[in-house]
Amino acid sequence: MEIRKVQITGGSSYIVSLPKQWIRSTKIQKNDPVGLIVQPDGSLLITPKVSGESLQRVRVFEVGVSTDRTYLLRLLVGAYVAGFTTIRLEAKGRLPQFVRQLVREFTQMTIGQEVVGETDSSIVIKDLLNPAEMPFENTIKRMHLLARDMQQDAMSSIRERDAALAEDVIARDTEVDRLHWLVARQENLIVADAMLSRRMDVTATQAAYYFQVSKIVERIADHATRVAHNAVALIDRETGASGIAAMDEASARALEIFSWSMEAFHAGDIEKANATLQKVRDLEEKTRDIDARALDLEATVAIPMGQISDSIRRIGEYSGDICECAINYTVGQEN
Repeated sequence: MEIRKVQITGGSSYIVSLPKQWIRSTKIQKNDPVGLIVQPDGSLLITPKVSGESLQRVRVFEVGVSTDRTYLLRLLVGAYVAGFTTIRLEAKGRLPQFVRQLVREFTQMTIGQEVVGETDSSIVIKDLLNPAEMPFENTIKRMHLLARDMQQDAMSSIRERDAALAEDVIARDTEVDRLHWLVARQENLIVADAMLSRRMDVTATQAAYYFQVSKIVERIADHATRVAHNAVALIDRETGASGIAAMDEASARALEIFSWSMEAFHAGDIEKANATLQKVRDLEEKTRDIDARALDLEATVAIPMGQISDSIRRIGEYSGDICECAINYTVGQEN
């Protein structure tokens, strides 16, 4: 850190000289404007960007016939989450057909990504979404509703022996993933671009908090998907009315805890978050009852029932994590 003294000129203006190396690296010339942004901690951010336009970042990947498909998809998702506004895929010869197909899948899996240029040897993907149009809170509310409905439908598929409904729950997990990736992307964009932080009226600390909760909700959706997978295994098996009732009761309790935790999160309600945490222990007792019932059944039924019980318990525990996040963040914001 460079230390520079504040000087007074003209009797009323306070000035500080700027580092020459920074001036040269940003190519600032005489009389060029710079932006001054007061940060929440009282520090001052000086930026050469005064137009308000988003930071443009480009990532280039070289591909060929030997490129691993799964690896390339991970690279594309990584570039998207990292906040690159343009992704370019280039080949020395003709682009392999699987790359074009993978790009189509990628644009369907993500929000705001579109192919804007394509030749025999290259594809250009550009982000067309204005981040300010997708507030964090709205995205996470949507994730909560999706995850909740997934778990409810997964349990319904067991009661109604509906394999199609269970498969539909599994397919919906992709929607939760793409919303979580969007939250992760926006958090990275805000960390890298203070102007975007101002436009979205969200600090880097708030963005990190939203990302943390988004990650937990995504994991809850993963467990709803796991319940759906195990529901398929139970559809042709005799589980007994009492076993299904016990799972239904525990699942309903877990979703109550989930909803209460999200209410505490959105309202910043410390007392509600704390009270909700106490309910997780009650859920653990209900899942232990399911496990005890499973011991009396054949392995083909006992194993999926035990996994469903574990996922229900984990939904409650993850909801408790949301409560802890709400308490930690809210306490940190109090004067």
